[in-house]
Amino acid sequence: MEMESQVSFPKKQRKEDLVDAVKEGIGACGWILLILSAIFAAVTFPLSIWFCFKVVKEYERAVVFRLGRILSGRAKGPGLIFILPCTDTFVKVDLRVISFAIPPQEILTKDSVTTNVDGVVYYKIENAIKSVANVSNVHLATHQLSQTTLRNILGTQTLSSILSNREEIAHNIQSLLEAATHDWGVDVERVEMRDVRLPVQMQRAMAAEAEAGREARAKIVAAEGEMNASRALKEASIVMSESPAALQLRYLQTLTTVAAENNSTIIFPLPIDMLLSFMHKTK
Repeated sequence: MEMESQVSFPKKQRKEDLVDAVKEGIGACGWILLILSAIFAAVTFPLSIWFCFKVVKEYERAVVFRLGRILSGRAKGPGLIFILPCTDTFVKVDLRVISFAIPPQEILTKDSVTTNVDGVVYYKIENAIKSVANVSNVHLATHQLSQTTLRNILGTQTLSSILSNREEIAHNIQSLLEAATHDWGVDVERVEMRDVRLPVQMQRAMAAEAEAGREARAKIVAAEGEMNASRALKEASIVMSESPAALQLRYLQTLTTVAAENNSTIIFPLPIDMLLSFMHKTK
């Protein structure tokens, strides 16, 4: 009974395959080859099980070609699939997310600066049939297109724009890649710019420019401080001129500060009133 159940499954599968062959219109020669292949699989049973049954993993799909045509117009799997010997071939397609690094690209920016930029692209195959039937090597084609698109996009940007708008540029590259690879059954999920390398001379020039900017800002701050200090001194002088006692107290405070420095200079303080009377006599 166990053997009969095993034999009945291939027979049922072969009947479905014959129906598919009729729908596809493989012609008289195709019919003959298909019947001979089915007879060969039946005669060599159960040895043919090892050649006719293939396992497709959960993250894979199998595109089956029968006499050069895609069987049933869709990918098979996951699970166990039946392949007729001599007439059927299949290609497994991995549906998982694939990442690859874009090698450093030498780019001439819009403002005539030469720089090297590299990045990372994350993509996956969403249509197994398109990835096999529409392009010979979908992974190589995606790699080459990513490099070309990166150079084309960055060639229209200035250096300052590349350094400050990385996310926006990466999004533009992703949009262009998605539009170009849609017919290949590829879905570009993410594009990242990893590093922007500048020439040594450009790095020195940018460092000198930044240092000059910092020095200019420091001088502006110092000048503003001097101006504020001058205004404060002017206001203090006006207040002291209105009160001679306050001016004398400030004078004595200055003497105390000078005497605390332990120098050998001797200062003889004179009364402020005496100086004022002397100044009036002179006038």
